[in-house]
Amino acid sequence: MREFSVVIAGGGSTFTPGIVMMLLDNLDRFPIKKLRLYDNDEERQGILGKALKIMLSEQAPNIDFDYTTDPVEAFSNMDFCMAHIRVGKYAMREKDEKVPLRHGVFGQETCGPGGIAYGLRSITGMLEIIDYMEKYAPDCWMLNYSNPAAIVAEACRVLRPNSKVLNICDMPVGTLRRMSQIIGKKPKDLLVRYFGLNHFGWWTSIKDKEGNEYIEKIKDYVSENGYLTQIEVDTQHMDLSWQETHKKAKDLLAVAPEFLPNTYLKYYLYGDYVYEHMMEHPEYTRANEVMDGREKKVFDHAKKIIENNSADKIGFDIDSHATFIVDLARAIAFNTQERMVMIVENNGAIADFPDDAMVEVPCIVGSDGPEPLAQGQIPTFHKTLMYQQVMVEKLVVEAYVEGNYQKLWQALTLSKTVPSAKVAKELLDDLIEENKDFWPKLK
Repeated sequence: MREFSVVIAGGGSTFTPGIVMMLLDNLDRFPIKKLRLYDNDEERQGILGKALKIMLSEQAPNIDFDYTTDPVEAFSNMDFCMAHIRVGKYAMREKDEKVPLRHGVFGQETCGPGGIAYGLRSITGMLEIIDYMEKYAPDCWMLNYSNPAAIVAEACRVLRPNSKVLNICDMPVGTLRRMSQIIGKKPKDLLVRYFGLNHFGWWTSIKDKEGNEYIEKIKDYVSENGYLTQIEVDTQHMDLSWQETHKKAKDLLAVAPEFLPNTYLKYYLYGDYVYEHMMEHPEYTRANEVMDGREKKVFDHAKKIIENNSADKIGFDIDSHATFIVDLARAIAFNTQERMVMIVENNGAIADFPDDAMVEVPCIVGSDGPEPLAQGQIPTFHKTLMYQQVMVEKLVVEAYVEGNYQKLWQALTLSKTVPSAKVAKELLDDLIEENKDFWPKLK
């Protein structure tokens, strides 16, 4: 079987060790000959890079592994770029979550004003990585799971329309794992129908490969328990804040009981609840939870490996739910015709929705990329919510391209998460000040 060369863009991310462990766990399915980490933060990446180099020398010495801040060294002759960058790191995520609270609006890293702020920061970083990839590895595919995926995907559609970028999110995968637990099935044995935008969608069917439909059974469970399960099924979404999110799914289902909701819809349907919940501890948001939890754990592990000069009995957790990344790479590499929920240009997949909208739907993925599956027409409630949100995302990208203050004000005003144009303008001016080192100049 052919061996592949992979660069992970965002090598200093807390997710990087889990992704590397996941890749090692799947070498029989996706052999790797060369693995590079790339990040523009030399110090942060250096800690993880040193630890992973020690670990790979013990566990997979045949893999040519290194880490670098040099794009030529990182991207040259690579087959795949796995991108999970965070422009501004957790310090800016904390601002994304806390600045909106000053204005009576919740703060969140991908939704509402925080997501818009993060999106404007991310576009420049993503374009830089795409350009490096195309310059130094023109046959390379980018598997992008950087947040906020909706704005990033729209920016790629507008600014790099011919680039080999595949946009995918782990949330549908993570929730499907919970659904499979509810009905006692394996996620890989389930076929779904789903429509929406990233972090903004609904499942319309959950069938096994024999054609048995489970959506009503799952809806009955979710109406009582949300997506909380007796046995935790992923490593990423287990903190207390996530447990609250999984539980809230029962209220999301009550609003639109036809289909099973994506948990992120709570930010659009119950924004007041989210704000009130955050104001119980406004000084300690999800960013603080991550910095005190996953970030501390990952870097403490890395430092211990470096100190011991061995990963024996220390190691990192395998990011097992992220096997979808290997599935996607295999689909491109081996033309497996894998069925996956991805973010793609609509082009009729949702019949009564704009063709140029970046939607999230099941696709068949082969060596030419994703082919969206038709989801038909969708109900008025769902379509109207989606239309409002997709226009917010388009205005954000237009504001970035044009340096247009007015369009970004309009985007915040149009967002269902912001109560008025007055609040939107005050928020925007505050966000401009906080993001002055990252955003383009707005006129």
